Amino acid sequence: VIQRFSNRGENPDDLFQVGCIGLIKALDNFDLSHGVKFSTYAVPMIIGEIRRYLRDNNAIRVSRSMRDLAYKALQAKETLANQLQREPTIEEIAKFMETDREDIVMALESIQEPVSLFEPVFHDDGDALYVMDQVQDTKNTDLNWIENLSLSEAMKKLTPRERHILNMRFFEGKTQMEVAREISISQAQVSRLEKNALKYMRKYV
Repeated sequence: VIQRFSNRGENPDDLFQVGCIGLIKALDNFDLSHGVKFSTYAVPMIIGEIRRYLRDNNAIRVSRSMRDLAYKALQAKETLANQLQREPTIEEIAKFMETDREDIVMALESIQEPVSLFEPVFHDDGDALYVMDQVQDTKNTDLNWIENLSLSEAMKKLTPRERHILNMRFFEGKTQMEVAREISISQAQVSRLEKNALKYMRKYV
């Protein structure tokens, strides 16, 4: 169980001691009459104790009210787990606490320890798959890359003045009046040059 948390940067001996606390709690609360294997009950208790330890040592600050609600939810979860001899659902915890389900979810999520993008999630013949490999980049898709390449090629076909105007207008966010003052021409001329340049570029994009 301890090996699951080996990449958290914590001392393994500390995690082992915390895990032992969870094991002791499992021994104290285990009920043979439910006909459940001890390991089925003990492992979640040990994991929960280690996660609680990691949350308490988390550098990210959470509001006191949110943290208090989260800890009450964890206590309710532990109480229900003892009663049901299984992991309770969020709905069961919310009903037990007489609190909205959404508030419970938000509180519990707020105290979750952050996950590194470089945390391995799968190993295959020595090649690790990391969290960052599963994060989708919606901006730099193949289609966007092709469109940007086409735009760059179209810009090269413009005159230096037209490129300068479009750069100031659409990359620097300047108004036509600001562009006109900077290159010493009228706003009407800027407007005409801009429209002609865009019309010309549409042939290549």
